[in-house]
Amino acid sequence: MRDNSRKRHIAKAITWRIVGTIDTILLSWFISGNPFTGLKIGFAEVATKMLLYYLHERAWFKVTMAESNKRHILKTITWRVVGTIDTMILAWVISGDPMVGLKVGFTEVITKMLLYYFHEKIWYKINFGIENRRI
Repeated sequence: MRDNSRKRHIAKAITWRIVGTIDTILLSWFISGNPFTGLKIGFAEVATKMLLYYLHERAWFKVTMAESNKRHILKTITWRVVGTIDTMILAWVISGDPMVGLKVGFTEVITKMLLYYFHEKIWYKINFGIENRRI
């Protein structure tokens, strides 16, 4: 049996990064008051988040927890912790203001958890890259 899960995880990483980057750009712009700061933070995240998301997907692929809302919620929480720390550091460094980093990070906890949960639910229904779904 051929394992196409890596292709699936790359595709999920790309679709999530598009959604996540748009959210980060908008939040960073509104919080910093500067659209260019929002763009810089959003685009800096593309590289860091793609790598972190891929590693997160690979780790969760090895988890043998059955399909359930509990799995989606736990996966959402673990990703959000990793993602928020990354965003806070990037926003602080790029804006030069630690408060911008904290505000962006704490605001996106809510927006990104909601967006990620629905992204996860949609991708669970898609069989791309899965020959035999584990349940």
